[in-house]
Amino acid sequence: MIEMSEVANIPQLRFPEFGDNWEEKKLGNVTSIVMGQSPDSTSYNSNGIGLYLIQGNADIKKRKTLPRVWTDTPTKECKVGDIIMTVRAPVGAVAKSIHNACIGRGVCAIRNNQHSVSNYIYQFLLSFEKKWVKFEQGSTFTAVNTKDVKSLKLILPPVQEQTKIAAFLTAVDNKIEQLSKKQALLGSWKKGVMLQIFSQEIRFKADDGSDFPDWEEKNIVELAKTSIGLVTSMTPYYVDKGVPLIRNNDIFQNKIRKEKLIRLDYEFDQLNKNRRLFTNDIVTVHTGNIGASAVIDEELNGCQGFATLNTRIKNQNEISSSFLCWYYNSTRNIKYALSMATGDGRSNYNLKDFNKATIPVPSLPEQTKIAAFLTAADNKIEQVGKQFDESKQFKKALLQQMFV
Repeated sequence: MIEMSEVANIPQLRFPEFGDNWEEKKLGNVTSIVMGQSPDSTSYNSNGIGLYLIQGNADIKKRKTLPRVWTDTPTKECKVGDIIMTVRAPVGAVAKSIHNACIGRGVCAIRNNQHSVSNYIYQFLLSFEKKWVKFEQGSTFTAVNTKDVKSLKLILPPVQEQTKIAAFLTAVDNKIEQLSKKQALLGSWKKGVMLQIFSQEIRFKADDGSDFPDWEEKNIVELAKTSIGLVTSMTPYYVDKGVPLIRNNDIFQNKIRKEKLIRLDYEFDQLNKNRRLFTNDIVTVHTGNIGASAVIDEELNGCQGFATLNTRIKNQNEISSSFLCWYYNSTRNIKYALSMATGDGRSNYNLKDFNKATIPVPSLPEQTKIAAFLTAADNKIEQVGKQFDESKQFKKALLQQMFV
């Protein structure tokens, strides 16, 4: 068990079996720090030695260390298990090296030969990641120098306590990684199943075990009335409380981001009441994440859309909003939408092309089974995603309370 501590200069959370004082040390006094140096770019060779460069920051931010380039000219060395930290913008991202490699400019390697101590320092540096800003220098890009890295103050418990803290936090990291992988695998599985469903490789059966009728192909305008949302300037009509306005960047596959919706003045909405969206209407992205679609729920009944592609089904007994939205978000339909998008810079999916789309229409009972199956899959992925987010927040709180 971890218990709260009230002793000065040690964290709020501490394992109860330890009571020794903590010591203040500088990072440079307990580790070897190697600042990277880039070779001449002419020495890059795919058959050479792996090299971590500043371009690898995106991976380091994800706690991964994958060399982006290789070189025939060895520079400063890092080893498996070394802590790799970025020292140019963004400063402070850390990861464990999983390769014997070289490090280029913008990256440093931090090494301690005691495995348990190194893991503790890694977790400490994770807790310090956002605090490097007070050391950053430079106007074109921010960076920290060797002196700042070496002078970083650590408050160190005895090695046995470091080992237990590191092991505990590493177990939390492993749980987060497992949830991340599970979420990704479920997402890939759902995508593959959707491909099979909408290509009719997978067919559902009626409750009595009989086959459903063959699907029909219909043009969207046979099934629904389509339109495009408001395209006029609305900034003067933004208010704190009013009618929700759905923009293209609020729309995700089968989800509308409600927490960031802009609100419109009621009088302006009244002037444009013929553009209102209602429960079971579908909104589709016109520009941006083209083709992504979501159904308007009861909470958003009467909202407005800004340059959204809107679908209002004529007969819910012929095709349901839930099924049609799932089809809109299928790989087949997204490919069609992207193939029809126009524009040199930011592409647009125009209403006239949207109206050319053909929709595979199963019988309504099969539609219901398909939509229910995919919704259940989505709910499972969302549940795992929630666990992942909660675990990250839990880890963040632990870092704040387990390190001074």
